[in-house]
Amino acid sequence: MATTTYNHENGAPSPRSFALQHQRPQNSFKGCSGIDEYELLGKLGEGTFGEVHKARSHRTGALVALKKIIMHNEKDGFPITALREIKLLKLLSHKNVLSLEDMAVEHYVKQTDQRKRPIIYMATPYMDHDLSGLLDNPSVTFTVPQIKCYLLQLLQGLRYLHENKILHRDMKAANLLISNQGILQIADFGLARHYDGSVPQAGKGGGEGKREYTSLVVTRWYRPPELLLHLKRYTTAIDMWGVGCVFGEMLIGKPILAGESDAHQLEIIFDLVGTPTEENMPGWKQLPGGESLTPRPRPGSLSTRFREHGAAAVSLLSALLQLNWRARINAIDALEHPYFKSSPYPARPEDIPTFEDSHELDRRKFQDRKAALPPAPKGGTGER
Repeated sequence: MATTTYNHENGAPSPRSFALQHQRPQNSFKGCSGIDEYELLGKLGEGTFGEVHKARSHRTGALVALKKIIMHNEKDGFPITALREIKLLKLLSHKNVLSLEDMAVEHYVKQTDQRKRPIIYMATPYMDHDLSGLLDNPSVTFTVPQIKCYLLQLLQGLRYLHENKILHRDMKAANLLISNQGILQIADFGLARHYDGSVPQAGKGGGEGKREYTSLVVTRWYRPPELLLHLKRYTTAIDMWGVGCVFGEMLIGKPILAGESDAHQLEIIFDLVGTPTEENMPGWKQLPGGESLTPRPRPGSLSTRFREHGAAAVSLLSALLQLNWRARINAIDALEHPYFKSSPYPARPEDIPTFEDSHELDRRKFQDRKAALPPAPKGGTGER
């Protein structure tokens, strides 16, 4: 047993004695698993920040997704985006947000290996599909109850994130995972971060931003107009625009705003929701990207383009794709929208049919595969 030593000035135990008396049992510490504790079953996808593999845990028998954290230059150390994602996922706990189950390490085997640093993997529960993969699958057709079920879960997950002052900053169909039990989970927090400012409140939209962040976030097809115009003081409203894009994508089966450049992206946004004015987008002309912009006047085509999906769907889509980011509907209010309270009603997750696995790499086998999604921006790599 450790001997207690005391600070002679005040009689209190020394820091070392205090630490020894209060130390946790050695078996209560859980470090990283070794990669050999998993059986790799194939690659699911790859992107800027890593590769994702399907695997089975030898210990539990459960299927997991192993996300390999790629270090593009070993001298740069561990990527800040991965550190940020790991930190956030360890803090979060919600049925519609992907959970971090384990970290796994793969050490180099031979002295002759060029790679000397270990490879780190993030282990998360295996999900059968991503939403983009499901939408690209020609054998899958979404019903309205199914769309409402997925959209409700997305909004519930986002409400939780925003209540906890977290911006996702890369809301898109490819980052929404779906299980064959009908559960949707928000994934890929490589661009996410805590933000300063008030949490959303019912009836108050996105509100005003408090501090500046980089505008180089959100994949282009899902990027809101205020970011394309280089607004720095943005809020949770940027994620809600992405929800609108995802909602529209589920309705028609393909991305609704597939711009070929940032300038083109703005043009097709204005085609859909109308030209910005001081009434529908106050302050847009004062943004760095708006000062020299003179878009041609147009009323917007959203109501006619989505007319066949009903007035309630058009109403919710219009609220999500509102140009005025301050008044754009937030997740709290969107969950109460009449769209979800009208027939046909949202399906229960357990009543949604199962489908063949549909992930990023599965899409390559489909003959009518859509154009490749533009890469995620690298705006999350710095401090902001």
